[in-house]
Amino acid sequence: MYKSKMGLITLVSVTIAALIAICYEFSWVNFSPSFLMAVRWIVATVLIVNALVRKNLTTWILTCMILGIFVGLDFPNIAISLQPLSKGFIKLVKTIVGPILFATLVYGIAGHSDLKQVGRMAWKSMLYFFCATTCAIFIGLGAINLTKAGVGVDVAHMPHEELPKTQISNDAQILETLPDHVHPVYKFMAFFRDLFPENIVKAVYDNQVLQIVVFSVLFGIGLAMVDEKKRKPLVDFTESLSETMFKFTNLIMYFAPIGVGAAMAFTVGHLGVDILKNLFMLLATLYLALLGFLTFVLLPVALYLKIPVLKFINAIKEPVSIAFATTSSDAALPKAMSAMEKFGVPRKIVSFVIPTGYSFNLDGTSLYLSLAAIFVAQAAGIHLTFGEQLMIAFTLMITSKGVAAVPRASLIILIATADQFGLPTFVIAAILGIDELMDMARTSVNVIGNCLATVVVAKWEGEFDEEAPYRDDHGQPELEG
Repeated sequence: MYKSKMGLITLVSVTIAALIAICYEFSWVNFSPSFLMAVRWIVATVLIVNALVRKNLTTWILTCMILGIFVGLDFPNIAISLQPLSKGFIKLVKTIVGPILFATLVYGIAGHSDLKQVGRMAWKSMLYFFCATTCAIFIGLGAINLTKAGVGVDVAHMPHEELPKTQISNDAQILETLPDHVHPVYKFMAFFRDLFPENIVKAVYDNQVLQIVVFSVLFGIGLAMVDEKKRKPLVDFTESLSETMFKFTNLIMYFAPIGVGAAMAFTVGHLGVDILKNLFMLLATLYLALLGFLTFVLLPVALYLKIPVLKFINAIKEPVSIAFATTSSDAALPKAMSAMEKFGVPRKIVSFVIPTGYSFNLDGTSLYLSLAAIFVAQAAGIHLTFGEQLMIAFTLMITSKGVAAVPRASLIILIATADQFGLPTFVIAAILGIDELMDMARTSVNVIGNCLATVVVAKWEGEFDEEAPYRDDHGQPELEG
């Protein structure tokens, strides 16, 4: 009863504060800055009390995200100085990624010795990934052509940030010696070369998720071929390691509200709010396009497969919140894996599909890249024919695969694509100011898409536990009402 009253008070407080903010932004009422600040911190107090009453990790994460925004608005210098906390949280989570992938994949393959299923999961996952990312790319193209957000933008008078440095690799030197028509072939072959780690320890250190997956799958297949007597000790070890890493994840998640709050504070304090007015159309186009992808692609898939949508949303809200605030898919990976396992997807499927999807199923990133590439052309006054846009989309389908699931990695792909098609990179420097805000949305969609992919493959394999979404945290059926 007390929780219900507190929830109502919180809802009313947030609604009133939102209405006040809207009236101020549209200059309907001129409130003083001190009054607005007082309103924000009254709401902050209510949110903290609500979180203390509910004692729920998700509530704390969402509360700290809002507190981070308030700190960023009112105390920008302090907010910027909080960045090490968010970086520390991401580093802490990344220590889990290598061991948890290795342990769960090896145990899933060698522990069940079903090598045919590994092959089935691989082709089913890849087929779904290809269809989903293709839809995302074309929705991005459609959205930016519809809104024409880049047309008429005065890029010259916007703040320009320094673009990320792209290292000149041996591949780039080789490509200079080859004719243009064979460049796609070489890049495709180079992608397959980079799937394999030269040193598994180095792959874990560099957080090369796909290389860890490939090594773990091959190791698991090799272990499955060993005699039972010699296989059992390693299988037992990987089972124990995977269980330990999931418990380790639960411990680290207690730090998530602090890391998430610090990340939001830094973003708002670093960017401010003025830059939003300059590039609002681009930001709005991206968010609407991502919303369209969720509504017209992922939602129909979930409804067709009879996935309980509200239960699914409830299951993924924590990893998606973490991904949104930190702009890092890796930070959400361990929690996403445990959430999908609790939702009813077998661990062997979760441990294969989600990590693989981090390289092949970046729906949000694929949509953003197609949208941003055309925006760059529009802002520079370059007209691209439908055929040229399709060529850019096809290039992005290949180059976006294997993008590291870390903040701003997609910028490297965007810069490379712009160079390849003769688009000016100075426009990218202008939109870099709001890249973190765009990264929040696209990273969240990446996580949602990969979580849904695990359920799709599990349903396809006939191994989804239909009753699991309706159980509580203790494994008991949830009571109605």
